[in-house]
Formats: sequence, C-alpha cells, structure tokens
Amino acid sequence: MSLGSAATHPETLPATTSPPYERDGAPDPDPGARPRVVPVRRTGQWIAAAVVILLLAMAANSVARNKAFQWDVVGAYFTSSSVLRGLGLTLWLTAVVMVAGFALGTLLAVMRLSANPVLNKVSWGYVWLFRSVPVLVQLLFWFNIGALYPTLGLGIPWGPEFVSVHTVNLFGPTAVAVVGLTLHEAAYAAEVVRGGILSVEKGQLEAAQSLGLGRGRTLRRVVLPQAMRSIVPPAGNMLIGALKGTSIVSIIAVNDLLYSAQLVYHRTYQVIPMLLVATLWYVLVTSVLSVGQHYVERRYARGTAGAR
Repeated sequence: MSLGSAATHPETLPATTSPPYERDGAPDPDPGARPRVVPVRRTGQWIAAAVVILLLAMAANSVARNKAFQWDVVGAYFTSSSVLRGLGLTLWLTAVVMVAGFALGTLLAVMRLSANPVLNKVSWGYVWLFRSVPVLVQLLFWFNIGALYPTLGLGIPWGPEFVSVHTVNLFGPTAVAVVGLTLHEAAYAAEVVRGGILSVEKGQLEAAQSLGLGRGRTLRRVVLPQAMRSIVPPAGNMLIGALKGTSIVSIIAVNDLLYSAQLVYHRTYQVIPMLLVATLWYVLVTSVLSVGQHYVERRYARGTAGAR
C-alpha cells in the first residue's frame, strides 16, 4: 500500500491509532463496550487492621482504667524537682559521652585505616576489647579501680614519678560513669566512622591529592563531610541508645533519672508510678531526638535518591 492511498483512505490506518473521540477529547459514546477497571478487594488486610485496632483499644482501656498505675501519682511526680534534676544529669551525661565517644572513635577510625601497622593493630585491639566486655562489667571495673591502683602517677617507667593522685579522689561515681560509657561508646563510634570513611569513593581522594591538599585537610574538608551521609543514621541510633544506656549508671549510685525515681519509691513504696515517670521521660526525650535525627539525615541526604 502506498503512502498516498493511506492518506486518502483513513479507514486503512493501523489499529493502534486512537479513535476520533479520544483524540478530540470528546466523551466515549459507548462506555459499556470498554473494559471496566475493578479495584482489588483487600478483605484480609482490612480484617487484620480491624483486629489490630481492637487490640490497641483494649490495651489503652486497660492502661487507662487500671488503678494500679496510679496516674495521679505519676502526674504529681512527673515534674518534681528531684526527677528533673535526674533528667538533667541524664541529658548532660548523654551529651558528654556522645561528644567524647565520637571524638575518640574518630581518632580510632583514622588509626585503623592508617598504613602504620602499630596504629592499626592498637585500634583493632581497642575495638575488639571494649566491644567484647559488657558495659555493666566495665562500669563495675572502673568503680573498683582503686582496688588495683590505689594511686595513679605520671613519670618515667621504672623510675621516679612526677605527678601522682589517689584514685579515690579521681574517680567518683559520676566520673566513673563518664569514663566507662565514653570508652564503651568510642569502640562502636570507631566502626561507624570507619564505615562512613570507606563509603567515600576513592576518586574523591585522588582529586584532593591532585589539588595538593594534605592528608589532614583532605580528611576534614573532603572525606568527613561526604562520609556524614553514612555516619548520621547509625550515629543517631547510638545517641538514642546512649540516652537509654545511661540508666545503667544507677547501679553505681549516679543520681540520674532512673536513680532519682528509685530514691522516691524506696521512700514511698510507689514502685509502678515512679517507673512510669522515668519511662515517660525516656519516651519523650527519645521522640524528640528521633525527630531531630530525621531532619539531620534529610540535610546530609540532599541530592541523593533516598532524600525525602
């Protein structure tokens, strides 16, 4: 068939050509002749959703109407001065531990990636040791460090000491909590930072070297800013974990949030309400940190497919 005949006889057009009423935007004259799209019925999902809602409603009703929770006592102690002081110490301890832990962890990560075999092995050994020992054992060890070293000194090995201090004066309960938790978090932070650094493409390092940047400046200006995209999500999880993990320092009588609640219920025997006070504060602070983590992640994920 020639092109001239196809242009002269429109009925010879291919079957894929749209009908005139679709091309012109006119309504379909015979909608019944076209297939009707029927949405898939998801009966099982709706039944499961109804069951879940019913269970949640039953749980909420049980919590609200159970007098053993003593919600009036929870409201009375929720903003009490002793609880707020414990909350302040918990937040301070979390901030100090995370900042010091990531500073030490970054140093350990750089040592682990170093070509120097001594630095590499020392960093590996530190991470292996402190990830292997439970944090509670570490705290108890540091709390009883005076039994091993009554004094700590600085001087020449097998020679005179220039400075010495009694450990009983150096390591109080709060100092033990800071040292123990920092050393523990640094081991995990080192692996997080190392993974972030390894996620940066080698071409970025080569480009920095071609511009004449030193290794230190390349790390600060090129590697770490790009590695933050991989560091921030696990770092946010570590921050929330550190906040909850500070509750373990109550075992060495550090007056944190949990220990403050314990002091109250040891005096009033209102165990459940005071535990609820501590729980609600942990949930509230964790929720705020989770929101902050979301926005920080979105900031460092700009320009990627996963950014929202």
